[in-house]
Amino acid sequence: MAKLKPSKGAPYARILGVGGYRPTRVVPNEVILEKIDSSDEWIRSRSGIETRHWANDEETVAAMSIEASGKAIADAGISAEQIGGVIVSTVSHFKQTPAVATEIADKLGTNKAAAFDISAGCAGFGYGLTLAKGMIVEGSAEYVLVIGVERLSDLTDLEDRATAFLFGDGAGAVVVGPSQEPHIGPTVWGSEGDKSETIKQTVPWNEFRIGNVAELPLDSEGNVKFPAITQEGQAVFRWAVFEMAKVAQQALDAAGITSDELDVFIPHQANERIIDSMVKTLKLPEHVTVARDVRTTGNTSAASIPLAMERLLATGEAKSGDTALVIGFGAGLVYAATVVTLP
Repeated sequence: MAKLKPSKGAPYARILGVGGYRPTRVVPNEVILEKIDSSDEWIRSRSGIETRHWANDEETVAAMSIEASGKAIADAGISAEQIGGVIVSTVSHFKQTPAVATEIADKLGTNKAAAFDISAGCAGFGYGLTLAKGMIVEGSAEYVLVIGVERLSDLTDLEDRATAFLFGDGAGAVVVGPSQEPHIGPTVWGSEGDKSETIKQTVPWNEFRIGNVAELPLDSEGNVKFPAITQEGQAVFRWAVFEMAKVAQQALDAAGITSDELDVFIPHQANERIIDSMVKTLKLPEHVTVARDVRTTGNTSAASIPLAMERLLATGEAKSGDTALVIGFGAGLVYAATVVTLP
């Protein structure tokens, strides 16, 4: 039997830089109310959302990712040529192939970095972070760019009262690099496919292509609706509140820390009521800073955690070296939680 050479990767990995991009257009609840029977008060009380950002034609998945990534690379103090891997988590890049990560890697000026997309919904950032950590420790890359990016306005049914107000667009990115000490804890992740129908795309692409109007949903004017994201709100809420708090606690335990040692909590920005419930269930101390970017950014799925992280650092609510618990959860149903040191 041939003997393989051992890997020559770093002993550990850490987040070295973070960047974000929010589209220029800010959309208040009043715009959403033009097509649904609701109120600003109802939207805020149910979700905490006041505004969200929607992309224009030029703010593509690739363009937003490149903007966020440039900031993250600069923040990390490295050059694009040093990036050995680009991982993009998104559900709203509409080309089945090639992966948008390859375009991003090229336009950033990497030196033929490995590049691929993943689809893990709102847990996508955590999945990407875990993959990046493995690449660095294994030795296949010294620095890896992890991007969460969405144009969920393209997948929003503006006449669906349950979801029309939830989604926003944006991109968040981090550079993960080598470390001599552990700064990304073990990941607690998994899936519950028996609940996959609770968050889903309304119509598969192949059925939409066939275009049988008699079987496809129509809008108020009789036009075939573009496929959108739909969800069973109460079922998702109960799962997120009760099950994800357990996963978050498991991530703390796996990292060997207690909630008293935590500085920051950055959950997926799905709904402020879910965030509040998780804080209560986890019994987080008052000194822990809690990300509430959902109020002005909405639910940006894979982009929500890095966007919230970037904002906390930019505003000074969190600082470099803080210990943060991050957890993403969503369609699949999938989840991923870990403890990290902020860059």
